[in-house]
Amino acid sequence: MLVAGAAAGLINTVVGSGTLITFPTLLALGYPPVTANVSNNIGLVAGGLTGTWGYRRELAGTRALLVRLVPASLTGGIVGALLLLRLPARAFAAIVPVLIALALVLVVVQPRVAAATAARRERQAADGGERAAVGLAARAGTFAAGVYGGYFGAAQGVLLVGLLGALLAEGLQRVNGIKNLLSSVVNGVAAVTFLAVAPGKVDWLVVLLIAAGSIGGGLLGARVGRRLPPRVLRGVILGVGVVAIVRLLADLR
Repeated sequence: MLVAGAAAGLINTVVGSGTLITFPTLLALGYPPVTANVSNNIGLVAGGLTGTWGYRRELAGTRALLVRLVPASLTGGIVGALLLLRLPARAFAAIVPVLIALALVLVVVQPRVAAATAARRERQAADGGERAAVGLAARAGTFAAGVYGGYFGAAQGVLLVGLLGALLAEGLQRVNGIKNLLSSVVNGVAAVTFLAVAPGKVDWLVVLLIAAGSIGGGLLGARVGRRLPPRVLRGVILGVGVVAIVRLLADLR
């Protein structure tokens, strides 16, 4: 769990799919799906904070933007967390394989999304376009990503990078910093909701080990993560995600 937490903290900071490492690990160790998801979410909050701190330079000058987007992430995270706690555990076990598969697809197409975003920024620069305003689409998309993140969270970061990269005239590194902050907001508010509404679903050993690992992983991801081969990270994520889907489908039988 400690090693998985460190890997998740790093991957969340760089790519945004760390839950696909920790969640399957917890399932393999025999934890029930809802307990694993809740405890994993709370544990990864610490890594999100260190990753966000590591990207503080990229976040400079984004205050007005964040004032508009953070409330959408807050609201979405609460809604997603309440859905997780209110829906039957059996429903979660049935839904999660679909969510993991969706997350894996997003991980695979992320390079194309990034390339399309870069091309769009170049066209804006050539046309002398000004920084895009954050409209209703950006807020609605951020809210939807927050609901997804509060409910499960795998590849929430990929969703945010694709969405914000397509809507904002910002560099990818700055978008990644914004992604780290908004993901931390979602995970944090979901964690508070879990603790307030269903503290019995929390396994504190899992929380502590995932948190301890993710703190170091988040710092490492912010410092050297950009130098790691993206294909290697995506390959690890895909492999672990497939194992998770197989395990969950087997449990449903």
